[in-house]
Order: sequence, then C-alpha cells, then structure tokens
Amino acid sequence: MASRKSSTKTRGDNDKYSVLLPTYNERENLPLIVWLLVKYFSESGYNFEIIVIDDGSPDGTLEVAEQLQKIYGEDRILLRPRAKKLGLGTAYIHGMKHATGNFIFIMDADLSHHPKFIPEFIEKQREGEFDLVSGTRYSGNGGVYGWDLRRKLISRGANFITQVLLRPGASDLTGSFRLYKKEVLERLVEQCVSKGYVFQMEMIVRARQLGYSIGEVPISFVDRVYGESKLGGNEIVSFLKGLLTLFATT
Repeated sequence: MASRKSSTKTRGDNDKYSVLLPTYNERENLPLIVWLLVKYFSESGYNFEIIVIDDGSPDGTLEVAEQLQKIYGEDRILLRPRAKKLGLGTAYIHGMKHATGNFIFIMDADLSHHPKFIPEFIEKQREGEFDLVSGTRYSGNGGVYGWDLRRKLISRGANFITQVLLRPGASDLTGSFRLYKKEVLERLVEQCVSKGYVFQMEMIVRARQLGYSIGEVPISFVDRVYGESKLGGNEIVSFLKGLLTLFATT
C-alpha cells in the first residue's frame, strides 16, 4: 500500500494545474479562495497557477485580484478580465487561451467548493488516468450544506430527471468543481452549445458521447459565504429547456 501511494505521488511531476476562476461580484470571497488554493497546492507540492477571469464586476473584484497578484506573484495569479458578463462557457475559453498547465481545474470562486479536495482530484485522476474528474455531492460521503429545503429539492429533482433522461454515467451533472485534461476541456467546450447551469451538464453528456473516461470524488458543497445566490426562476426555466434540448439531440 505504501509503495503504491508513493508512486502515485511522484508520477507526473511535470504536470501543471491551471485553476480557472470566473468571477462576478466576488470581492469578499476572492481573497480567501485564493489563499486556500495557494495553501493546498503548496502543501501537496503540485505546480499551479490561478487565472482570474472577472466579467466587469462593479464591486471592485478586479482591484482585489490585482492586490492578490502583488502578494502571491504574477507567476501564480494571472488576471484576464473582460469588460462585461459574457457567460461561463466563454469565460472558460478565454481562460484556457492563457493557461500554461496541462490540466485545468474549474470551480466556483464563492467558497462553495473547498480547495482541500484538490489533492484528492489529482490522486483520483492519476490512479485511473481519467480524462476528467468531477466532484459529486450525491455519492459516497458527498453532501450539501447551507441550502434550504427548496434548494435541495430543486437540485435533487434536477439531478434525478437528468439521470433518467440522459443516463450520463456520472452521479452529479450540475456540479461545477472538476478537473480536466486541457485538451479534453478544449474539445468539450467546442462541442457544447448550452449556456448557464445547463452548460456543466452538457459537458458531462458530451464527454460520455466522445468516449472520455470520467472519475468522481465525493465533495462537500457549502452555500456561498458572502453575496447572493444567482439561482432564480429564470435559471430554473432555462435549465429545463436546456435539458429537453439535450434529451432531443443526444
């Protein structure tokens, strides 16, 4: 057992991990998420960079990011802002153009996804040579904390309907804490046409269609610490429309 763990740790020493952090009004959350990312990457000895893609936040998120860059260095914190909100998919495309890592993490900047799980993602990917590893709230000891009953029912219901209609081969389609091989993410983004919350779901469905291997890591999802949730009635309607579109076209 000890020898296997050692080989997993040393294999892929040349790997570099680029973390894409799309932000909009996250000035209160950004310093802590960046500090935690630096902490867990540094403690586990993996090479990394953090790419902040701010979409014209009016609350001064970009100014906070500039201060963080001065603290941690331009080699660790890359700022690639855009003038306005242009969507999650285009944020990933924009960030990937500047990523120098051969692996890419996507995660929320609002502290819903704890960086403490990052070493587990990397170990899981290396053990199975997976093309992508997805965090799951609905398998193993994964879970959701801080949501009211309505949010939990919406999430569970959406995941159940998706599983029935699409049979994706993954337990959590709507989550957005994932690790991709860079070339895999580039191809998936090219294939995906959805926007908003459906985008993450389509990424998994397209990955299955293209024959990519998918690993899963149980995670604890915690509702945002600061700021307001962006989930509303319009997002729910858009999700249902997108789900039906995927069902009809995949």
